[in-house]
Amino acid sequence: MQKIFIGLLTLFLFIGCSSNTPTEGKIEPKLIVSHSLADLKLNDQNGNEQGIDADTKKVIFAFSKENGHTCNDFFATKDDSYLKDNNTQFVADVSSAPSLIRSMFIMPGLKDFNHPILVIDNAIVSAAYKTEENSEKIVLVRLDNQVITEIKYLNNVEELEKEIEK
Repeated sequence: MQKIFIGLLTLFLFIGCSSNTPTEGKIEPKLIVSHSLADLKLNDQNGNEQGIDADTKKVIFAFSKENGHTCNDFFATKDDSYLKDNNTQFVADVSSAPSLIRSMFIMPGLKDFNHPILVIDNAIVSAAYKTEENSEKIVLVRLDNQVITEIKYLNNVEELEKEIEK
């Protein structure tokens, strides 16, 4: 009986720790110059749905844990209104983390930040924005009325600050 209980507990643990993986099929890429981000709706770190408004001129995407930490640590050194003052929104992709880890550690940790963070927590949504080329870079997307005009791949905080304040 104890072995059955341990087996079931282990099974539930693995199910609870699984991440959202994209289903088979073609996923239309969304980060393309001349495409609109008007339909991008994500929850922020507090669970409130947000979109990219017409005033937004830059969107920063962090697809890796390392780049997410780099961006959050940088924004934490700035005024709470830094992103808004620079017409910028920040998107962190946490979809690759197991759901249990996301719910127990990542999301509560993101709530500690005062700057707004839009969160991609679904692997299918992530696959539309993440590519091999941008997965290990900080991605800065320039917008004009929600339409992508330029995409830059940044390597560090210095490049990020320069591009945000440009």
